[in-house]
Amino acid sequence: MSIIDNTTKLQLQAEIDECLDRLRELEAFDNTKAGVKGLVDAGVIKIPKIFVRPLDELSQKNPNSCLRRNVQVPVIDLGGIGSCVKKRKEVVDEIKLASMTWGFFQVVNHGIPVQLMDQMIDGVRKFHEQDLELKKEYYSHDHMKTVRYDSSIDLYRSRFAKWRDTLNISLLVPGKFHPDHLPPICRDITMNYMNEATKLGDSLFDLLSEALGLQIDQLRSMECASGRKFVGHYYPACPEPELTLGANKHTDPSFLTILLQDSIGGLQFLHDNQWTDIPPLAGSLVVNIGDLLQIVSNNIYKSAEHRVLANHAGPRISVASFFTGVVEPDKVYGPIKELIPQGNPAIYKEFVVRDYIKRFYSRSGEMSGVESYKQS
Repeated sequence: MSIIDNTTKLQLQAEIDECLDRLRELEAFDNTKAGVKGLVDAGVIKIPKIFVRPLDELSQKNPNSCLRRNVQVPVIDLGGIGSCVKKRKEVVDEIKLASMTWGFFQVVNHGIPVQLMDQMIDGVRKFHEQDLELKKEYYSHDHMKTVRYDSSIDLYRSRFAKWRDTLNISLLVPGKFHPDHLPPICRDITMNYMNEATKLGDSLFDLLSEALGLQIDQLRSMECASGRKFVGHYYPACPEPELTLGANKHTDPSFLTILLQDSIGGLQFLHDNQWTDIPPLAGSLVVNIGDLLQIVSNNIYKSAEHRVLANHAGPRISVASFFTGVVEPDKVYGPIKELIPQGNPAIYKEFVVRDYIKRFYSRSGEMSGVESYKQS
């Protein structure tokens, strides 16, 4: 009995020591405030252990296995939807099908100038590649800050750190954000891009409303487009991309996401249980349905799981615009009554965005956040 007890104690102590070692490594990385770019600048040829995916994941198939290479994510041309009734009807039908079956689609002729998109990518690059002492001023894990930079939003909670750094810009709480909060190196271009992305978001919500058979402004009247968050991701070249990820499998705790990505690629989404590439398409933007839109559409639209691969090439840069709805003051959302079949209960419970986001980031594992809001 004592031998078993001693073995158990030794195993327990080994686990404790491993956890403490990991915590020390995380703190050492965090304290540099240099992010993943700092590791690359230091010339690492092997990624630190805190970035390595757990053994149970690494023992599974390669991240690129089960990859569908013969599938094309729908590309929808928004040109002419304001002047041609027939064209608008075609686009509404295309968006409905893509949102119901894929959860992802790309849009072209969306109204945001390609030059502005290129400038925004360059602005994010300049922020992350500026002098470290200037960048450090924005380093924080305080989610209440309107502008901050960090590496891995869940650095101390996740099973492994992500190979990326992020500039976060929050317009979730009315009256808190001011343009002067933005880093000078990318302030003007960021304001211009955020304004244009907001306009596009409004247009997409109108099209999504029409596709559901609702009044054209119903989703906007519900203030689904009110809260916004913009993030500028910087994924440095990785010496061992097969051991880590730029972003692990997840869905978005938002109504809608619009993504601007550069020419490198790495974004994948899960379709029919197989990972599908979304290769960069010049002049296009990627749009995906978020958890909250899946809920209010009563499961008509789908929020698809997605991830970002690490890559030998880099840095890869992307800019995500999240439309979260009203975060403050609390506003109750739930399945839209017109979308609940007569005589049947709603599939999901009502929710408050603030609570949903908090629960989303505190959940265990990679289970989609919508599952916990299904009616019992």
